[in-house]
Amino acid sequence: MTLKEAQNLVDEWIKTTGVRYFNELTNTAILMEEVGEVARIMARKYGEQSFKKSDEAVNLPDEMADVLFVLICLANQTGIDLTDALQKNLEKKSVRDAKRHRDNEKLR
Repeated sequence: MTLKEAQNLVDEWIKTTGVRYFNELTNTAILMEEVGEVARIMARKYGEQSFKKSDEAVNLPDEMADVLFVLICLANQTGIDLTDALQKNLEKKSVRDAKRHRDNEKLR
């Protein structure tokens, strides 16, 4: 699935199942909640925190998909083509960071 297809699929789901988009501020708050859920899992699975009994059923792929879904909602609401945005972002990083990471002693 391409990013454009994902944007179209999410838009169609919102219009048929979700009734309407939450406003941009609400979706931004929801995005922060979802990112927090990913961070919680990462801190426990890969970091130094331990899982609680109530955390046993965590699902990292599902939580990452929640982040992506809400990000796509925000892109759709604000008229952002994520394919174009990602391509431009990678071009920027390629120029800006052309030697930066290669020359970083910490990455060796």
